[in-house]
Order: sequence, then structure tokens, then C-alpha cells
Amino acid sequence: MVSGLELTLLLLGSAVLGVVAFRMLHLPPMLGYLAVGVLIGPHALGLAEENHTTSALAEFGVVFLMFSIGLEFSLAQLRAMRRIVFGLGLAQVVLTIAAALLFGWAINRFSPFVISWQAAFALGGALAMSSTAIVSKMLTERLELESQHGRRSIGILLFQDLAVVPLIIMIPALAQSPEKLAATLGWAALKATLVLVLLLFFGQKLMRKWFTIVVKRKSQELFMLNLLLVTLGAAWITEHAGLSMALGAFVAGMLISETQYKHQVEEDIKPFRDVLLGLFFITVGMLLNVELVLQNWALVLLLLTVPVMFKFAMIALLAKAFGSSTGVSVRTGLALAQAGEFGFVLLNLVSNAKLIDPFIIQLVLASMVLSMLLAPLLIANSDRIVMKIASNEWMMASLQLTQIASRTMAAQKHVIIAGFGRSGQSLATLLAEEKLAYYALDLDPERVQEAQAAGKNVSYGDAARRESLIAAGINRASAMVVSFADTHAALKVLHLVHELAPSLPVIVRSHDDTDLDVLKKAGATEVVPEALEGSLMLASHALVMMGVPLRRVVHRVQSARDERYASLRGYFHGASDASDEPDHLLRLHSVTLPDGAASIGKRLQDLELAEVGAEVTTLRRGRARVEVTPALVFEAGDVVVLRGAADAVTRAEGRLLQ
Repeated sequence: MVSGLELTLLLLGSAVLGVVAFRMLHLPPMLGYLAVGVLIGPHALGLAEENHTTSALAEFGVVFLMFSIGLEFSLAQLRAMRRIVFGLGLAQVVLTIAAALLFGWAINRFSPFVISWQAAFALGGALAMSSTAIVSKMLTERLELESQHGRRSIGILLFQDLAVVPLIIMIPALAQSPEKLAATLGWAALKATLVLVLLLFFGQKLMRKWFTIVVKRKSQELFMLNLLLVTLGAAWITEHAGLSMALGAFVAGMLISETQYKHQVEEDIKPFRDVLLGLFFITVGMLLNVELVLQNWALVLLLLTVPVMFKFAMIALLAKAFGSSTGVSVRTGLALAQAGEFGFVLLNLVSNAKLIDPFIIQLVLASMVLSMLLAPLLIANSDRIVMKIASNEWMMASLQLTQIASRTMAAQKHVIIAGFGRSGQSLATLLAEEKLAYYALDLDPERVQEAQAAGKNVSYGDAARRESLIAAGINRASAMVVSFADTHAALKVLHLVHELAPSLPVIVRSHDDTDLDVLKKAGATEVVPEALEGSLMLASHALVMMGVPLRRVVHRVQSARDERYASLRGYFHGASDASDEPDHLLRLHSVTLPDGAASIGKRLQDLELAEVGAEVTTLRRGRARVEVTPALVFEAGDVVVLRGAADAVTRAEGRLLQ
């Protein structure tokens, strides 16, 4: 019998190994957690068993997941996407549950097996869910988040997230006897309404005032404690009202989403949510009986194939009915055909309520895991599948490319703009004012339609696709500008430009200097880091206001750019800086040399700090700054400013002190 601490250490250690392995395979971490749960569970290696500790950790994981969903709940977003969310999304969830009820009726009517309508309803709710984590990640990587099928997929996922709230309330109530079911559901609905009204009406006013009081104390620790108190406190209220803890957490997230502290809360809660949710998926994996699944592999394969094919066909047909083209409909269906993380949450409730035989739960659980493993492959090959299924899709793609080509056919020495957001539009305006030709590609159909109506030279197209760049006249262009700050996407574009027009100058926008060297190495002629350019503009205005001659200011700014921002790269980090910043981001770190430090009396060149990837930028001795040269000899009391990546700075500090 392992202790609670030993079990927690086992879960954490296994989680680390599982996530590392699946990250290396470029698969979602969630699948790593599930695989770890299967391995260490009672049905495999038997290292861990489900008990009160694992159940509590799993429940807290669901609580923080629902809190995050509430935090992302935006009335403005729902209003903007209402036709997709409450039309397409509602239809998908309702029809999936209806199909499960019909399937249950058919089983009862035409076979010796019996499945209650409650069980069919609960199972339909679980199977209606798709994986937000997998779909959003894949669409982002493929630059399809703003495409037509991307917007439809996200809209449906948004409704699925909302549908989980009533399903979490209803599924435990379905376990009641038929005589008590109506009264139980009615009582649960009444309590939910009462609690929601109280929390939303009084909670919203209280939340703003209370968070303002907490924030004024300027304590990160207090802010974090308050956040946990609000989340778990709301969960406790709904639990003691006879409802689920998850409902309270969802409401708490909704309340905070309406305050100005939403984004800070999102960052602070993320570590708790991800860790506890990972442990939840491990406990789900522990439920899986591998031996039983292998013995019934044909049934598992059937339960994998039928729901995936059904969801794909139904979502594709619904998207078509809502006015999408065949290609968009098929892509939307392929993106959402798999099971989702909320499906496991609901299936766990079904298991606890004993609505379905444990044998069926095992088979459904296995098929859901396999469908999620299959999802990245389906999405990655969606273009090929669409071309085979939709006979006119290649014609639509050709028409799109023809439209781009016809618009740019007469263009010579034009600038191709990848992305027509705010930066791209500002650039286009300045180019037009200088009578310089440009052509833009963007993946937001609404933005393209509005811009075209205003006479802008923009078309719907993906700059990360070879065909789009050729159609945009890349071989006749004089320059290309990647106006979106997405390194992964920019690298794709740079790779294609290098193949199609190696001598074409490419200017790339980035958030900061984190990936400056990577983009330069990939072929970017110039990289414009927003954070550093913003600093230069602030400095230039300040210098001019202080009376520094404009010519000298311009010279300083140009010098900083010519040296690729070398003097500006790296900065001193504090407690307020994000803890998840990339390790390779350059930073500054001050080290005071005490008596007895290993470097005292040695020359800078003798320490060979470049070997560990760090350099000395400044040395302060008393109140004076000493010029940094290779022959510089260190003395006790010197303050040495190091620059380098986090690991390099740590090792350089070790050489200075030890």
C-alpha cells in the first residue's frame, strides 16, 4: 500500500516521462498522460490504483479546466459567431445525442441486449465532444485558424464547451429511478438557476471591487491566493447546493472574464490547470483494461470506426446545410471527427453513476483514445482527402489561384504582403501613397471581402503555400513582407521563398528578438522585432524632446539597426516577467564578486566565458564604469553584468564565483 506522497510522486514522475516522449513524437501531451495512466494503472504494471488521492486530484483538474472555459467565455465572441456557435454547434451536439438515443432504441428493439435511454443519452453527450486541444493546435500550426473551416471548427468547439455545463449536471441525475428522475432533474435545474442568479448577480459586482482591493496591495502571492480562493470557493458553493464543483468553477471563470484582470488570471492559473488536468487524464488512463481491450479488438475497432465516420459525415453535411462549400464542409468534418477531453470527463461521470456496464465503458474509452491518436493524421492529410471526396475542390482551388494570378498578372516589381491585418494594411497604405505596387494574401475571408470592396489589392490565399506565392507573382516581385508575428509560419514562408526566388529580399515581423537569429539564418533579409523597435521610437522621441539634435538621434537609431540591435538585446528579468519565456531568450544578470571569488585576480579572457555562451557587457567598480577588454583583471567588489541565455548566464556566474 503506497502512501499519498508516494502515489503523487509516482504520478508526477510518470507524467514528466510521458509528456517528454509524446512531445518528441510531436503528439499532444494529453495522449502522453493517457498512455502513462494505462501503463501504471491496475490493469497493466499495477504501480498505482485508483483511490481517494487520485480521485481528488482528478476532480481538481476538472474544476480548473471548467474555470478556464468560463474565463474564455466571451459574450462578444459568441455574438460575432452566433450563427456558427448556436446554429452549427447546437445542431451537432443535439443530433449526436439524438443519434445515440435512436441507436439505443434500435438495440433494445432488434437485439437481445438492453440499453436504457439514460445510458444512450449520456453516451451521446460524451461522443459529441471533440478535442479543443488537438484541433486548435493543428489549425494554428497549419495557419488555418482564420480559414473558413477553421472558424467553423472553433465555433462548434465553443458550443461543445458550453454544452458540457448542463451535461455535467444532468448525467449524475440520470442515475435516479424513473419515478424520481423528472423531480430530480427539475430540482437540479431549479437549484442551478438559483445558484447561477445569485453568483452572477451579486458575484459580478463583488468580484470587481474585491479584485481591485487585492490588486492595490501589489502582491503577486496575495493575487494568487485570492484566485485559488475564488475558484475553489465557488466550486464549494455549488457542491453544497447539490450540484457539481465544475459548475461553480465555470461561473467563477465567467465572473472574472468580465473584469480587467482576465489575462493576468489566465497566466497565473495555467500551471495549476495544466498539471492537475494532466493528472486527471492519467486517472482516466488507469481505468483502461488493456487485456480486455485486446481480447475484444474487433469491437474496439468497430466503436472507433463507426463514431468517427458518423461524426465526420454529420458535421460535413451540417456545414454544407449551413452554406459552406463541399471542401470547407469536409475539412470541418475531418477536424472534429475525433473524441475530446470533455468526453473523458463525461464518461467518468457515466462510470461513477453506473449507467453503463463497465465492459462497455472500457471499449468506448479505448476507442476514444485511439480516435484522438488518429486526429492529427486526419487533419494533416485533409487536403488530400478533400481532393478525392470533393470532385470540384480542385476547381475551386484553381479558381482561387487564377483570381490571384489575374490580379497580379500585370504587376512588376511589386511587394507581396503576407497577412493583411493591422500591420499589413498600414504597410499597404504607405506603399500606395508612394505609388508602389503591392499585393496581399490573407486567410480571413471577411477581412479580404471588405478590403477588396474598398479597392485594396488583396486576395484570399495562404502565403505558406507554394501555389499561392507563384500565383502572386513571386518571380516578378521586388520584395516580400511577412506582416504577422508568427515565427513558425514565417519559417514556412521563408523556406518557400528560398526555393522559388532565392534572391528576393524578405522582411519579417516578430514580437521580440527571441527568434531573430533563427529567422535571419532561415533567409530573412531584415527582421523587425516589435519590442526593440518600440524601444527605439520611445528613445528617439525622448532624445529629441531633451534637445539632442535630430541628425544625431537618427544616426543612433540607424546604428542600433545596423548592429542588429546588439546593444539592446537582453534585459534584466524580475518577478513580474513571464516564467514561461523561452530559455534561449537573452537576458542580463548582475553578479557582485565577493572576497574569495574564483575570478578575482584573473583576466576576462582567461575565464573563456564565450565557451558557455555568455559575455560581459558592463563592469562597475565602485561608482565608476570600467571598459570591458579581454585583458580586464577582476577585483573584489566588482559588479559584473553578464548577457546570455538563462543556462549560459548561470554557468558563467559559476565560473566567476567558484
